[in-house]
Amino acid sequence: MTAKTLFARILFLLYLAAIGMLCWMHVDKMPDLQKTLLGFPTDKVAHFLMFLPFPILAYLAFDHKNGKAGRAFLFAFLALFSGAAVAGLTEWVQSFLPYRTLDMADFKADLLALGLSTFFVLMVDLTHLNKRN
Repeated sequence: MTAKTLFARILFLLYLAAIGMLCWMHVDKMPDLQKTLLGFPTDKVAHFLMFLPFPILAYLAFDHKNGKAGRAFLFAFLALFSGAAVAGLTEWVQSFLPYRTLDMADFKADLLALGLSTFFVLMVDLTHLNKRN
């Protein structure tokens, strides 16, 4: 494992820890924020932004750029699936916390971010694949 890969994996783990912290912390003690941002509920924008980096960081940490299109699609599927699992897990855990609630709209915002970011990562991976061949 190279130093770049090790750094990317550590960064990915820190990112996952930050997601857990942001999703499970008490929000009562935070200052009041505006309710909407560009017409979207602020908490949905926050969920979108939290999960947007997931496929990118996963790609940097785990993709080995082996030169096959099928592997690029498989990695994209696994990144999307694992990101959705993390998003679902965070919402599920919130349902057990007395100070948080399960919100399917948050999960939908997470999935939208994951889908867009995964598509971006797949396009970059396929573009690099075409340049290598």
